[in-house]
Amino acid sequence: MAKIDVVMPQMGESITTGTITKWHKAPGDSIEIDEILLEISTDKVESEIPSPVAGRVAEILFEEGETIDVGVKIASIEDDASAEIDTSSSSSSSSSSEAKEETQDSNESEEASAPAATSSSSEKSEKTKRFYTPLVKKLAKDNGVALSELENLEGSGAGGRVNKEDFQNFLKNRGSSSSSSSASSSQSISIPTQSFDHGNNTEVIKMDNMRKAIAKNMVASKLTSPHVNSVSEVDLTHLVKFREGFKDEFFKQEGFKITYTPFIMKAIIMALREYPLVNASIDGDNIVVKKDINLGCAVAVPGNGLVVPVIKQADDLSMLGLCRQLNELANKARAKKLTMDELTGGTFTFTNVGSFGTLLATPVILQPQVGIYAAGVIQKRVVVMKDDAIAARSMMYGTHTYDHRLIDGELGGKFLEAVHRNLREMDPSSLF
Repeated sequence: MAKIDVVMPQMGESITTGTITKWHKAPGDSIEIDEILLEISTDKVESEIPSPVAGRVAEILFEEGETIDVGVKIASIEDDASAEIDTSSSSSSSSSSEAKEETQDSNESEEASAPAATSSSSEKSEKTKRFYTPLVKKLAKDNGVALSELENLEGSGAGGRVNKEDFQNFLKNRGSSSSSSSASSSQSISIPTQSFDHGNNTEVIKMDNMRKAIAKNMVASKLTSPHVNSVSEVDLTHLVKFREGFKDEFFKQEGFKITYTPFIMKAIIMALREYPLVNASIDGDNIVVKKDINLGCAVAVPGNGLVVPVIKQADDLSMLGLCRQLNELANKARAKKLTMDELTGGTFTFTNVGSFGTLLATPVILQPQVGIYAAGVIQKRVVVMKDDAIAARSMMYGTHTYDHRLIDGELGGKFLEAVHRNLREMDPSSLF
């Protein structure tokens, strides 16, 4: 039997530690693959963590309530030998095992992030940093692929696990180094540091792990994407009047307040349909255009910075559906109940800096997206109208920040104008 090390998984890009809230198994207990091993919580998400293998829990290294750094070994499982595929068995048995593993791979969900696992068995000649299912190991052996070649392969299974489909796609593109070079370049980014004289009348506050992770991600985004910002203003007087007259009725009907955010998000969704290249990512020399619009919305969590829950397939939702999902995700974010699935998979991001009274902002792109829209505060200003009349109007500045590797000023400006045109021409009463 091989001993598999279970380590504290990373539950988000800025998450560096996790707290064990409950062990579902004890040393000596048997466990099935994908059966819940433990529950963990972070500042931003709480999750049930499944076992990466079937076998017996060999050891548990930390107690409930302890906080552990990401990547630190927290337990080990003795792999059940019956879970391995015996290549010398009969063809019918082999086919049955492959079918079972293929079903497991196809049913893997990103809603639960599986812990990383590494083999500590001396019987295995090839050491790897990732866990691979017996099916993937067999496919690799049959196709003459060393498991080390899969180390930088991004898996689509639970916790980034490589499944059969991922392996087959890898075989098709074998020899192309775009994916691996892209991954290695992002991992090799070094953040410049500086030291200086603090002076006398100062206080030195050591960054916690969360702030250090945010700092690293922000610098990495700036080093990855050349940021360009386009700014324009939009007249939202009609929208302000509608909300003022509709908010009480909406609250009685839904039980929560209606804000300007879902209207702006609706305008962004319509603009992304019009300009799909903004809803894309860059993978080496390839442009990956996303067919689904998964719109992230930054939510301020007091004392814990920002989180960005994602509304999946937002373009399929009605206005009321958008309001409900936004409210649900915002409440879960503030209660630290978001799942990993709700924090990942975004294709474009919206942030409402106006909620802090900010006039406008130039936000940082959330990688690997290529754009983010920031809405400023809605203020009454004196405006010259088309007929040269002067009037007090409710105005808002909007900023489109975009990756200049893909989006030029023309496309960036056209997308921004599309968002604001959608807001100007929006008939809010027809959306409910």
